[in-house]
Formats: sequence, structure tokens, C-alpha cells
Amino acid sequence: MTAAARRALAHVRGLFTSPGPAGLFDRVPITVNFHPDRLLADGSSVAERLAGEGVYRTQFETGISNGGLGGERPAWEERMFPGVYAGPAGRPIYGGLNLAGHPDGASPRFGSCHLVLDPGVSRRATFSHGDSVMLPSVVGTAETFGAVWAALLAEVTARGQALNVAAGTAEEWVVALAEPRTVAGRALDDYVEAQVHGGITVGEDVTAVVADPSFRGTAYEPLLRSLAPRLRWAPGFRLPADDFPADLRGPEVPPLARRIAERFGVDVLDAEVIGRAARGDAARLQLVKYLWHILVLRGRPA
Repeated sequence: MTAAARRALAHVRGLFTSPGPAGLFDRVPITVNFHPDRLLADGSSVAERLAGEGVYRTQFETGISNGGLGGERPAWEERMFPGVYAGPAGRPIYGGLNLAGHPDGASPRFGSCHLVLDPGVSRRATFSHGDSVMLPSVVGTAETFGAVWAALLAEVTARGQALNVAAGTAEEWVVALAEPRTVAGRALDDYVEAQVHGGITVGEDVTAVVADPSFRGTAYEPLLRSLAPRLRWAPGFRLPADDFPADLRGPEVPPLARRIAERFGVDVLDAEVIGRAARGDAARLQLVKYLWHILVLRGRPA
């Protein structure tokens, strides 16, 4: 563990001290969602770089992001971990704690595939109730997760759901979390963010890769297989180009979906087709991201 990681963990432990449910982090992994086919500055894909280097890089190192690139993130990190991080190297890697066992990962907003991390990685991670973009006030570690857990239970009481799992009471929600899931969670905005300190080494920290089935039989499949002992296939998302609505991400999205379908000679969009569009139209990358968001929310299992 790096000195920066130790300082970050010590700071968060000092904010909230109550433990969470016993044994939680022995059975619940952190997942890191990513798009394997997005291109880096040197023209290589994310999957190629992961397979070649064996190290997961932050957005400050790769120059690409599935959320907001650079911008306010250094300020958010300074607020969460004051005085810990400076410069582009060594910053936290972001994922989600997959408490609900969603087969599309804890935070599918950030990618069609995800890495499943070894439980030991949680010991050098911090967690927040909500994404860091929202400047969360409730945080914790594996040893001091009580405040985050209490916030989730309070969310169920107030909204009838948390982590996109619905329940009538907090007690019923806890029981529902333990049920095995084979359908996508679609938790686009509803997750416990994990900030992994000290980096992620593929060979040591990744136990499995879960991939969107649209990459089956493509050049990305062997790259994904090389990243972990196990490759599993997620349920996947598919949606006819004519079914993309205008009320979720704006009126520009439906015509873009139709143009992409026409360009590639398909009627239905999936992660692989949207990836092709992203690689070929950097100027409209934000709108392409919106296509992915809608696919997560409205797409049908592959």
C-alpha cells in the first residue's frame, strides 16, 4: 500500500467510526466498469492497454473518461482526501461496491464490461454514499462502513429502494440484497462509489471479467479473456434504433441512433455498435455516451 493510500484511508476512518455488517466485504466485491473498445490517445483500445500493461490507469493517465474528464475532479478529490493527491499519477481508481450483485456491475454508467476485484482490494478502498460528483458527505472504509450502510437503509425507508433494488422496508431490502440476480440491475445513478487507493494490478487484483455479449467473437474477446482467470457474459443490452426516446437524454439522441444504425447496416444498437460509433465520431462523443445510458435504462437482454 502506498503512503498516499494510507493517508487517504486514515482520513476517512477518522470521519466515521462505526462498522458495517459483519463479513460484508468477504462476499461483496468492488466492480470497475469500463468500455473495452474506447480509444486512447495513442490509438490503442482500453482492452489492448489493459492486456499489454496489466495495470488499470486513471483518466488522468489515459486522457479519456466515461464521466467528466479532469475538470473539477482534482477539487473533489482534495475535498475527500485533503492534502493526499497531487499531479496525475497515483490518484484513486473509481468503481462501485456491488452490494446487490448486479450482473452488469455496480455502476454500468461507466462501461459495458467490468472487472471483479479481489475482496482484499476493499481493505485499501474508501466508499461514499453516492458518486463523488455529488460531493457526498457520508463516507467510510471496509472497517468503518456503518454510516454508508445506515444511509442506504434510510434511503429505502424514504424512497422504497436503494441500489435500484426495491423493498417495502429496510429489513426486506437487506433480505433482497442476498437474492441471486440474473437480470441487469440498470443502476445508472444509484450505487455506492468505491475509490481504490494504491492502484489496480490486473494479475493480482482482478478475479473475473464480466463482458457484454456483443463482444463475443470480436477481437476484444481474447483480450478480455487474458485479463482474468474467468470471463463471464453479462445479460447485455440491445435496443432497436427506432426505440431510442427523446425524453431521457434530449431530442438529438433518437436521430443519432437512426444514423448510426444506417451507417453500420443494423436495425438494433448494442454496446459493440455504439463503440464503433464512438471511435469514429469523437466530436459527438457526449451524445454517444447518452446512447449508452439509454441502452442501460431501456435495452432488452441480448
